[in-house]
Amino acid sequence: MAVTVVLAGIASSSQLAAQVHSSGDYLMRMDADGDGKIALIEYQDWLSYGFDGMDRNRDGLLAPEEQPGGRGQPLTREAHRARLAETFARQDRNRDGALDLQELAAPPQEK
Repeated sequence: MAVTVVLAGIASSSQLAAQVHSSGDYLMRMDADGDGKIALIEYQDWLSYGFDGMDRNRDGLLAPEEQPGGRGQPLTREAHRARLAETFARQDRNRDGALDLQELAAPPQEK
């Protein structure tokens, strides 16, 4: 659930909305090494900037007061990245360790 909180913070960013308009845009921006696919580390790094933006005191922990609405369970950066890894694994339908455009655009599979 805390990933949802972080992603909600990202989704509400008008800056993000101005920058990314399609799945292809996400792929291009997330693909740090330019190989046309998204590795786990690229996925985690891209989706962690919202966490980092909310972590006002830069202690690696989102305290309730740093989260939208000023409430929620504390969330460490490590736990956030672990949850992103779980989501990545559910999106990586062909299990090749990377997301292509189709996998990136599709919702994660249920466990």
